Amino acid sequence: MTWKRRIKFAGLAVLVVLAIYLALPQNHFIIRALIYQHVNIDDYTLFHNRTVKKGIEQPWAVSTSYNTYNLSEDQLKYFDQFKTVAYLVIKDTAILSETYWDGYGQNSISNSFSMAKSIVSLLVGCAVQDGFIKSIDEPIGNYLPEFKEGDKGKVTIKHLLTMSSGLSWDESYSSLFSLTTKGYYGKDLPILVLNQEAIKEPGKLFEYRSGDTQLLSLIVEKATGKHLADYASERIWSKIGAENDALWCLDRKDGVEKAFCCFNSNARDFARFGQLILNNGQWNGEQIISSDYLKESFTPADYLIDSESGKPCNFYGYQWWMINFDGYDVIYARGILGQYIFAIPELNAVIVRLGHIRNNSKVNGHPEDVHMYLKFGIDIVKSTTNQE
Repeated sequence: MTWKRRIKFAGLAVLVVLAIYLALPQNHFIIRALIYQHVNIDDYTLFHNRTVKKGIEQPWAVSTSYNTYNLSEDQLKYFDQFKTVAYLVIKDTAILSETYWDGYGQNSISNSFSMAKSIVSLLVGCAVQDGFIKSIDEPIGNYLPEFKEGDKGKVTIKHLLTMSSGLSWDESYSSLFSLTTKGYYGKDLPILVLNQEAIKEPGKLFEYRSGDTQLLSLIVEKATGKHLADYASERIWSKIGAENDALWCLDRKDGVEKAFCCFNSNARDFARFGQLILNNGQWNGEQIISSDYLKESFTPADYLIDSESGKPCNFYGYQWWMINFDGYDVIYARGILGQYIFAIPELNAVIVRLGHIRNNSKVNGHPEDVHMYLKFGIDIVKSTTNQE
């Protein structure tokens, strides 16, 4: 046999082996990842979803200074550079400024990506308040028997909330074979997260892990006896005046919610989470989430060491990010393509940005665009307030 024929047969053998490998049910996620290449803000159309039902609609008030601020050419250029689809500023519970691009409008649905992690944290707070979860200091093995024994038995709910579980989740976004890719495109999230191993001592290092959030969602489901989307509707979404139902993507038909990523809504309704923070967990006089839990959530877990910088983790609490920008303490949720909900208590303002691209250059541990969107929003608030 000539060397050319040997190469040809070897190539065919590789293709056959690859085809067999990809045909295995547990590897179907790789095919989906190859087909779709990149995550997109409308990926809810690819997956099965569970509806997060709204309650009585409570439209936002509209400020007398609504859209009187004219975005500068530099600001518009920045929004365009990162393919922004929505930018919304709310001040004193009234819409002050909103702009949409690329065919999106006030009711257009867009993926939250990891902003969903912050929503899961709020649901943990609700479950504690309702008595379904006794304490965040409980070992997670009280709810998930797979974590009762050995070193895994040391992991608590608080460890999951602060991303310090020490579990074996692989948070790689560029690899076809990572658990995060399999979690996004695969069809059995519980198996992925329940089969993790303890590889580090919990409560020592901050290491961002989507698997920690997914475990929190399974705990909430187990404790409440309800689907995550149903509990989210019952305890938050139906109470904060959302004008649209939301969608939470599932791993398969009638499966579990992709809790670490995929809550789908629009800028105006996403902003309600920020307003709930500004209200210290209240809405229309009802204490939806304990103010004590929120206070803990927004206290940086600086007793942990950030695994990337080696410095104390002074920017993360219970699945929420924190930054001091221009003298203002800001609490925010963020997603991988530049999805943001910013709450600025001192200004009683909420800023929401949705779009296709995030600026991944970092400034003091935060994406650079965090600084820019805050700068733009604070300028809008201050300029219109001065006009009034």
